[in-house]
Amino acid sequence: MANPLHHRFAAVPLPVPGRISFGGDAASPTPYLHLMKKPQPGLPTREQILAFIEQSDQPAGKREIARAFGLSAQEKIGLKALLKDMADEGLIDSAPGRAFHKMGGLPKVTVLRVVDVDDGGNVWGQPERWEADGVPIPRLRIRERKRGSLGIGQRVLARTEEAGGGWIAHVMKTIAPASEQVLGVLREEAGRFWLTSVDKKDRREMMVSDTGGAEAGDLVLAEKAGRPPRITAKVVERLGDPFAPRSFSLIAIHKFEIPDRFQPETLEEAERVARQPLGDDREDLRDLPIVAIDPVDARDHDDAVWAAPDDDPANPEGWRAIVAIADVSFYVRPGSAIDKDARRRGNSVYFPDRVVPMLPEILSADVCSLKEGEDRAALACHLQVTKDGKLKGFRFTRAVVRLAANIAYEDAQAAIDGELSHPLTETALRPLWDCWAALAKARDDREPLDLDLPERRVVLDQNGRILSVAPRARLDAHRLIEDYMIAANVAAAKALEAKKAPVMYRVHEVPSRTKLVALKEYLETFDIPFAMGQVIRPATFNRIIDKIGDADFKPQVMEQILRSQTQAYYAPVNQGHFGLSLGSYAHFTSPIRRYADLVVHRALVGAYKLGDGGLLPEGEEMERLGTSISQYERRAMEAERETIDRYVAAYLSEHVGQVVETRITGVTNFGFFATVDGVGGDGLMPIRDLGGDYFHYDESSQQLLGEKSREIYKLGQRLPLRLAEANPVSGALRFELPDGKGAAPEPRRVLKRRGRPANIRHNGKRR
Repeated sequence: MANPLHHRFAAVPLPVPGRISFGGDAASPTPYLHLMKKPQPGLPTREQILAFIEQSDQPAGKREIARAFGLSAQEKIGLKALLKDMADEGLIDSAPGRAFHKMGGLPKVTVLRVVDVDDGGNVWGQPERWEADGVPIPRLRIRERKRGSLGIGQRVLARTEEAGGGWIAHVMKTIAPASEQVLGVLREEAGRFWLTSVDKKDRREMMVSDTGGAEAGDLVLAEKAGRPPRITAKVVERLGDPFAPRSFSLIAIHKFEIPDRFQPETLEEAERVARQPLGDDREDLRDLPIVAIDPVDARDHDDAVWAAPDDDPANPEGWRAIVAIADVSFYVRPGSAIDKDARRRGNSVYFPDRVVPMLPEILSADVCSLKEGEDRAALACHLQVTKDGKLKGFRFTRAVVRLAANIAYEDAQAAIDGELSHPLTETALRPLWDCWAALAKARDDREPLDLDLPERRVVLDQNGRILSVAPRARLDAHRLIEDYMIAANVAAAKALEAKKAPVMYRVHEVPSRTKLVALKEYLETFDIPFAMGQVIRPATFNRIIDKIGDADFKPQVMEQILRSQTQAYYAPVNQGHFGLSLGSYAHFTSPIRRYADLVVHRALVGAYKLGDGGLLPEGEEMERLGTSISQYERRAMEAERETIDRYVAAYLSEHVGQVVETRITGVTNFGFFATVDGVGGDGLMPIRDLGGDYFHYDESSQQLLGEKSREIYKLGQRLPLRLAEANPVSGALRFELPDGKGAAPEPRRVLKRRGRPANIRHNGKRR
């Protein structure tokens, strides 16, 4: 019985764009087709095949076409040749899975990657694979099953259709993030090439089927090909020498897919808006000695501060302060090309050797950046501070500022300490420190979480070579700027709440019960009580730290407390900021490098009618935006952390074979991780290398206990280890015991194990 679809498509004429000419007179054109071979008897025509492909609601491969037209086995052979001819003639493309679609068009079902979510909540995607030469890659509006469920970078399998001159995609299912691409280093052995991933968690190598012109030792981007168990890699981009200076950040940029190139229209627009005048309707603050205090290697300057005694009789012994923030919303308007690029980035990403900015350099490093002696547009937060450091009042204005100086943290601190002569010490710095004394008092009264954990700083020379890796100094100058910024952020949130305007809050929730239970069990191993029934406040953790005093295990307890905290995020619903012990908090002070701050600026400009560039987005849009910029923030943090690990491994690679002082930072059933004192970088000490003893793993106390030797390896323990391996490409370190005998270098008392040991191992094997 003939397939009814055969009759449906048997007589459908279809003009083929780019393949049709017209003869005869204008009144009665006679169409005829060029460059088309005559089909075999019984086969559908090219027009009929194209009509079927376009109107089919399922992927149309050779099998579907043959079934639709009721072809015999012999005719299917002819169909295969016909389809090849049509592909050679440029009439059709073949999509993955051997389904066909019109040349320059889209498969009926294809994989799309989400590339944008616009201000109206519309989700836009592009085909993950596009091979139509000379045809621009199309953008499709994706119709979600649940509004707000898709974010930039996600992948979906979708059914496509043309509608109203554009393309619509209907989501069939979401699919896992693309894992086909691998970033790695090529290795050659016996004439074959192998790919070693830069991811320290991926210890397997893949055989390379196509090097793409790359050579052994090159850092490459490759695509996985084949099916398990025979998966190979095909090199698609050569990135150069992985050990060359400045390559470590490049690895992170590619691995985390961080956008590092601006669209041409974005750069053109940035050049244009950078030339616009500041306008005459700004408050003139150029006569005040406003200063910016930043790291010595700062690439952009978002904020500057000023303070003076308040002459208001209603605020005795109080202070007036100004936190001037770059007026980015004046230059970056909603929906502009710059705005779209900034929104895709979410934030700037900072590496030791470079910064991937959220905004084009002419804005981020020049026109928006607050610089000494230059007139700059600012959004000024005017604060009235009581003698006890409380905010008595605040207001926001658009202003023009001319900074008296850009001062490094170290220089500002040295000037206050009398170790450096600075012309602004008495006129600018001293009042700032005096007002800060009041702000610090208010901070102490509310008792925010106080975890003073060191931050690593990588110092490079002009050629990108590593000079040193050391903890970054923590000065009063750092705390001063933090407290002024916190005060301005609180004022911004409260100002928007007063207008009932939408707020992009910075939310930090109370730790979950699960994490608190784990912390309680951990603290018990140090005989530190922790009551679960109490109301948990930041001060609860501060008291624990105070009780420890200067004990050797203080750093690891602080790290464990940090791990018990929830991760902060952005959202339009206020849940407070637990860590800072604040009820309302928003990010306002860094709009050059954080999109969340730009959102708050626009809301303030719109709510208080401060001029152009304001925007009061609706709730659903704010929720989607909060989700996306929170994701981008986590992406940036992971990329920055991994890059530091690679720099540390490169620095330590010159010390392989040496014994170094370490501290255990993590214990697992397969060994423990340790970090090098004063440098950082986590490395593995495998349990198989701890000697011939059986080791019990106690999860609650985070320790390994030798069954015969009674030796203990526990979280926070300090011990010398030999550095056995340091891989700069992956950032991985590996340690060995210095004597190779499997004995701990110093005796440790046996702690009582709580619960059944999770594993018993001998030389790394389960017994």
